[in-house]
Amino acid sequence: MASLTSPAMTAEAEPPAEPDVTLTSPAELLAGYLDFYRDAVLRKLDGLSDEELRGSRLPSGWAPLELLKHLAYVELRWLQWGFAGQQVEQPWGDMEARGGRWRVEAGETVEDVTAFFRAQCERSRAIVAGARLEDRMATLGGRVPPEEERPTLIWVLFHLLQEYARHVGHLDIARELADGATGE
Repeated sequence: MASLTSPAMTAEAEPPAEPDVTLTSPAELLAGYLDFYRDAVLRKLDGLSDEELRGSRLPSGWAPLELLKHLAYVELRWLQWGFAGQQVEQPWGDMEARGGRWRVEAGETVEDVTAFFRAQCERSRAIVAGARLEDRMATLGGRVPPEEERPTLIWVLFHLLQEYARHVGHLDIARELADGATGE
């Protein structure tokens, strides 16, 4: 069976810098890797046409711009709504229904979704900067369970890190299918 992509069609992207290998602070290491993956998501999307960002090449049907919006809402749900306990009007605004398919409205531009993502990342950084890793979430999915059942900030940050790593892998595939670009 012939390969869908020949080596001549692929281009490897220059990877961003990972956190310094000498870091010993868990908080700095987690923050550094979250920023590494946040940047990787944006780099994977950079240079794709509006059509490629809004379309899907995968049987499941998700589009790269939908994934970016999803990650913005992941930040919002876990850190702003859940950990900080702030009022959020639409915590599931990235989905047709809670647990449903991701969506981007027809009127939402790439710039709108990207700016929303960046704003959520900044809010998340501010929330994390004012907390300790052992602090517990204020709420969990809008409810307030007993304190011992609420995840700690370190758990939330590890959860976010694994979610980003998984979705950056998804974007690796989507990007390679779109234009042959590969790399971190």
